[in-house]
Amino acid sequence: MKKLLPIIIFSFLLLGACKKEEGSLQAEAGEEYSGGATTVFNSSRNAFGFQSSGLSSMDELSFFTGNSFFNQSWVSSPASTTARDGLGPLFNAVACSSCHFKDGRGRSPAFSGELGHGLLLRLSVPGASAGAENWPEPSYGGQLQDQGINNVSAEGKISISYDYIQGQYPDGSSYELRKPTYGVQELAYGPLAADVEISPRVANQLVGMGLIEAIPQADILAQEDPQDIDGNGVSGRANWIPSANGQLLGRYGWKANAATLREQITAAFQGDMGISSSLFPEQNCSPGQTDCQQAPNGNNAQGYELDDQTLDRVELYLQALAVPARRDWKDQRVLKGKKLFLEMGCGDCHRPSFETGVHALAPLSNQKIYPYSDFLLHDMGAGLADNRPDYLADGQEWRTQPLWGLGLISTVNEHSELLHDGRARNIEEAILWHGGEAEAAKNSFMALSAEERSQVLEFLNSL
Repeated sequence: MKKLLPIIIFSFLLLGACKKEEGSLQAEAGEEYSGGATTVFNSSRNAFGFQSSGLSSMDELSFFTGNSFFNQSWVSSPASTTARDGLGPLFNAVACSSCHFKDGRGRSPAFSGELGHGLLLRLSVPGASAGAENWPEPSYGGQLQDQGINNVSAEGKISISYDYIQGQYPDGSSYELRKPTYGVQELAYGPLAADVEISPRVANQLVGMGLIEAIPQADILAQEDPQDIDGNGVSGRANWIPSANGQLLGRYGWKANAATLREQITAAFQGDMGISSSLFPEQNCSPGQTDCQQAPNGNNAQGYELDDQTLDRVELYLQALAVPARRDWKDQRVLKGKKLFLEMGCGDCHRPSFETGVHALAPLSNQKIYPYSDFLLHDMGAGLADNRPDYLADGQEWRTQPLWGLGLISTVNEHSELLHDGRARNIEEAILWHGGEAEAAKNSFMALSAEERSQVLEFLNSL
């Protein structure tokens, strides 16, 4: 019996280990590599600012040059610094990094009139026909510029106020949401149009932009289901952007209103800093803004301020910004949260993975990536509506936000504000604002136990 005792004890221990293993969840092989082989394993305050691995020595040089232009402040003309002059005459920021600090995410203004926080106001009036068309606001254009160079008055200041909404989960736990109201004060060029449409937009973190570019168009379009044929309550549709070469698939921006990264970059240079380029050669002055129209510019021999060589380097810099790796992806609580996330149907819009195709930057090619987005437009309900259409996107539709890097925003940018206008103060509030096609998933989240909700949030913070 003494000889059998160790064997019996070992058998019980082995049986217990087997039962534990049977009840545990397993991580998918490689899912920690959010950006495939280009993933960077860094979770510091600089987590969004690293280059993708595998770049050639020439591309590395262009990456660091692009980084310099991304972070350096532009100055008004005339100036001795001819490579960086041409700011304004009207603008929101003096550098790309003013809104995307450490390549990260902006936030809502802490008080009315605050400058340099990374949120702007899109302006428009309804277009010629009903539906999704719009035109720039007649006196102020398509975006409010709240700063101006010397002798040019800023268009106005952003105002913000909040209403607070109290709510309760089915289990009795309470929550609070805040609903912002944005407006414009101290208008310098007359009143806004009576039918003006105002949409606040927060600057997003910039990781993985090149990988998004590398996803084959057919793979994104394969997720469309505008008639909800599968009956899961989720449709999803592409935004198509007019161009000289026909309609292009929208991939970037809150409403998928930019088809290419180059377009996104040059639109931001013009709209946010008043810097003209080969894609947007006009100065950002609206009719009636005489001082703006007569202000000196920093145009080069080609007639614009951002030369194509500099643009190429900034573009490569943003293409090559690496996605940070997942943290705690093998943790059982995180894996349980992932399982719940998928069971609730969140993955119907926040599709976990894609395979990239061929890209000009070889390291971005043929990678399995985990953006947790389908890059399509979805109706998010009246609660999140800005009621401002953008190409085919209507006033309630938004592009599914990629979730990679989500859990590091608070580390990099020292805040946790989410959604297009920064109204959500954390991930939980962002979920609770979901409506429309995401209403059922939101309700499923609310029906979870407090422990299960915590697991879902731990999963999302691991991304």
